[in-house]
Amino acid sequence: MSAGKQTAIELRDQIGAGRASSLDATKAVFECIDRLEPTVGAYISLFRDEALARAEDVDRRIAAGEPVGALAGLPVAVKDVLCTRSGATTCGSRLLEHFHAPYDATVIRKLHDADAVIVGKTNMDEFAMGSSTENSGLKQTVNPWDPQRVPGGSSGGSAAAVAARLCSVAIGSDTGGSVRQPASFCGVVGLKPTYGRVSRYGLVAYGSTLDQVGPLGRTVSDVALMLNVIAGHDPADSTSIDETVAPVEDYLTQVNEPVEGLKIGVVPAFNAGAEAPIQSAVAAALDVYRSAGAEIVEIEMPHLDYAIAAYYVIATAEASSNLARYDGVHYGHRTENPADYVEVYSKSREEAFGKEVKRRIMLGTYALSSGYYDAYYLKALKVRNLIRGDFTQAFEKCDAIAMPVAPTTAFKIGEKMDDPLKMYLSDIYTISANLAGLPGISVPCGQDGNGLPIGLQILTPAFTEGKLLRIGRMFEGATEWHTKKPAMVES
Repeated sequence: MSAGKQTAIELRDQIGAGRASSLDATKAVFECIDRLEPTVGAYISLFRDEALARAEDVDRRIAAGEPVGALAGLPVAVKDVLCTRSGATTCGSRLLEHFHAPYDATVIRKLHDADAVIVGKTNMDEFAMGSSTENSGLKQTVNPWDPQRVPGGSSGGSAAAVAARLCSVAIGSDTGGSVRQPASFCGVVGLKPTYGRVSRYGLVAYGSTLDQVGPLGRTVSDVALMLNVIAGHDPADSTSIDETVAPVEDYLTQVNEPVEGLKIGVVPAFNAGAEAPIQSAVAAALDVYRSAGAEIVEIEMPHLDYAIAAYYVIATAEASSNLARYDGVHYGHRTENPADYVEVYSKSREEAFGKEVKRRIMLGTYALSSGYYDAYYLKALKVRNLIRGDFTQAFEKCDAIAMPVAPTTAFKIGEKMDDPLKMYLSDIYTISANLAGLPGISVPCGQDGNGLPIGLQILTPAFTEGKLLRIGRMFEGATEWHTKKPAMVES
């Protein structure tokens, strides 16, 4: 059977039972890639031979009655921000275009251990800095629902690949909304786990206190399956939470259980900043929850309006520090015929970094500089604590918070590239979860007048991914928005 006609759960179960073949499913994915990838541009690199060999091995072991992992030969795509021994790890940048990592990231190792078939690495905004994937230094990815529009970012390649059926499920990373926003734009489900729930070892850093690896899929259950595989403590990551403090649950087995006595909080004034079709879709989604017995309560979170400013100080400051390692000496692009080592450093970075990366490095360096550290960076950290406090108080009144994922649906390619502030505002609803380290999910909840997907964002307290997924599944089970697909996808 074609991987495009089934959810990941359905295909996994078929392969595991011997009623479908991982090799056939993987071949079907590559046939779809051959047909649609020239238009969509979701992948930076493909691992065709390796993927087919892995799929064949999974089929052989199943036929022999040998045990296989939880993903049982599913075709998976991974964002090109995770280190892999196979192929290059580019981060969507010319600077790392030819960089080959000497090891696999922990998430990649876990995928291999679960018998995933990694078909390739997906396009992204350079070093995960962007909201549209237009900042990739290597290629343009488009939205499968409308090739004139962006897929969102920075995990736009992963979201587009899932939406166009160029894989069964995908992995992205989320620093300020980079899983949830492209999931919303592309009509798929995207989960940002709690900071510390998934190992960041081998994830090329953008903002070290903000980055988190997360899955994208066509359904909440698909995402729950992936979280089962990638979640857990990793001694190689000092920010990874010990499971004695916050145990990893079996997210998949409980995902269909409703949440009794559910209270969902909303911030009406904050949500009012979204376009009218998005406000209507979110309001309709809340009505679905009311019909399921949930109570909708109004809450106040007075410091959310400052989240954008705080985020773009903290994130750029961390980026300035993290990207200092790209010096033209150790690895990555090196300028030709430099006059001295100062020129090695300055010209290598000037030649290879894109415009947005340079902008964020300069913003972060300025915020950390002598005389401005207290005025900007330290103040942003204080605002971050206030936002965390808002969430703590809000969750005393409700189990979850619902809001839009983005203020607009997918915008046209080039529409916001000349206005960085307008582009940054695309993250207004997602960045607070990263600042507070909370889990969040985007679930398809409607379409605008142009037929473009709209996502509902749900947030819950730290390390409550099980409840979050159940709440998302409650809505998904009562609607059909997750079954919609782009016109380019064959029936």
